[in-house]
Amino acid sequence: MFFVFGPNGQMVRHAAAQLSPVSGIRHIDRPQALRTRAEDAPPSFQQIWRETRHKAPGTLPEPAAENSHAQAAIQAYAATEQDRHPERRPLQHVADVMSAQPMSVAPDTVVNQAWQQLAERGVAQAPVVNAAGGVIGLLLRADMAPLDLLPEPGAIEQAIALARRPVREVMLSPVPAVSPDTELRRVATA
Repeated sequence: MFFVFGPNGQMVRHAAAQLSPVSGIRHIDRPQALRTRAEDAPPSFQQIWRETRHKAPGTLPEPAAENSHAQAAIQAYAATEQDRHPERRPLQHVADVMSAQPMSVAPDTVVNQAWQQLAERGVAQAPVVNAAGGVIGLLLRADMAPLDLLPEPGAIEQAIALARRPVREVMLSPVPAVSPDTELRRVATA
């Protein structure tokens, strides 16, 4: 939770996720010159908040030059009141962080083709699955062409041979797998 406190106690309470849109609040309480008369003082944060908190963000007055930071903060708060996002929840199970439909690779796929598939999807690894859909390995881009296996310049035939290998020759196997309802704490400590 994010709280804003004033001289009279708590004024605003928001979820921490809503803090970024209201970052203008950091600038409103900078030291100001001493005011000798009350009418010279700009309105306080509390006064502005009371006057504007029920107005829609587009209907708020433009901030005065002398109190622009406070007014900007109030407008940001009003905007967050309008744009409610779903509540965040803790990540507890593997299903909360896994890809429901991951890209997979067949063990007979050639390395060059698998490399292209990974690059097209923007991923660096994929499960290797057999014809029955069972996971039999894990393909990592780093394992398809490790630096110590790359040919010297000019050895084109060797580079072509490396690219034509089947995925089963470069995949990691065996690999652990868990069910989606497994707790993340158990996975992290395994």
